Amino acid sequence: MNTKSNLKRVLEAGYFAVTAELSPPQNADPEVIRRKASILKGYIDAFNVPDGQSAVVAMASWAACIIGKQEGLDAIVHMTCRDRNRIALQMDILGIAALGVNNILCLSGDPVSFGNNPEAKHVFDVDSVQLIKILRDLRDEKRFQNGEPITGREPRFFVGAVANPFLDPENQVIRLAKKVEAGAEFIQTQAIYDTEKFGKWMEMVRDKGLHHKISILAGITPLKSSGAARYMKAEIPGIDIPDGLIERLRSFRTKEQVSREGVKIAVETINRVKEIEGVAGIHIMPLEWEEAIPQICQASGLYPRPFPE
Repeated sequence: MNTKSNLKRVLEAGYFAVTAELSPPQNADPEVIRRKASILKGYIDAFNVPDGQSAVVAMASWAACIIGKQEGLDAIVHMTCRDRNRIALQMDILGIAALGVNNILCLSGDPVSFGNNPEAKHVFDVDSVQLIKILRDLRDEKRFQNGEPITGREPRFFVGAVANPFLDPENQVIRLAKKVEAGAEFIQTQAIYDTEKFGKWMEMVRDKGLHHKISILAGITPLKSSGAARYMKAEIPGIDIPDGLIERLRSFRTKEQVSREGVKIAVETINRVKEIEGVAGIHIMPLEWEEAIPQICQASGLYPRPFPE
C-alpha cells in the first residue's frame, strides 16, 4: 500500500509517535485552523480534527484537515458513523483521498443526546468496525462495500480507530481485537490519568498479542483546572482521574500555577506510558489548549520530531 502518511513513516521507523487534536471552530473562519496549525507545526507527526464531537455542529473534519494540510501538517480525518450511511461514507472517503489526506480515523460518533441538537436522527448504517473493513476493501481490494470494483485509483489511507481502556476494559480488548481483524493499523485511546490501570489494560492487550499487530497511541489531555478535572471525571464516560491529581491542582491558587501543574502532570503521564510495553506513541487532546503542546513535547523529550513536516 502506497501512502504518504508521515505518521505511518514515523511508526514504521520505530520512533515514538506524537499526534495531537486540533479543535475546529463553530464557524467558517479558516484562520482559526491556520493559527492552531502554526502552534503544532514541528511538534507533532500528524494532527486530528474531530467531526461533530459531542454531537455539536462545528467545521467538518475533512475541511479543517485540508486547511491544516495546506499549512504543512499531516492530517488525520475523523469519519463517524453517526451521521452518514455507507453511501455517504464511501463518497466522502473518495473525496478526502482525492484531496491528498493520508490518514483516517474510524469512529462510531458521540450519541446525539450528548449535544445541543436533540431533534437530530442517528444514522449508524454501519459501525466503526464495519467502516474499518470498508476502508481496507476500498484500499487493498479496490472494491466498494457492495462488491463492485473500483475503476481507476483507489483511496490510500493509513487506517486508525479508537479505544477506551477504562470503559469496561475486558470488552474493550475484545473490541480492539475486532478492529485489528477488520484492518485497523493504529489506535488512539481515551485520555489516560491512571497509568497503573492503563498498564493493566495493556497487559491484556499483550496477552492477545495485539500490540504486535497495531500501533497504540496513548491519549493525553492536559488538565487546566481542578473544576475541569472534576467535571470530566463525573460526566465523561471512561475518564478516570485519580483524586490525588485533582487535589494537586486544587493546592495552587492562581490560574497560571494550575496550568503549569497541569502540564507537569501531562509530562509525568507521558514519561510513564513511554515505559509500558506495546505503547507506540501518544495522542494529545488539548481541548482548546493547543498552546500547551509545545511545552509538553519539549518537557517530555519528544521534540524535535524525526521527520519534521
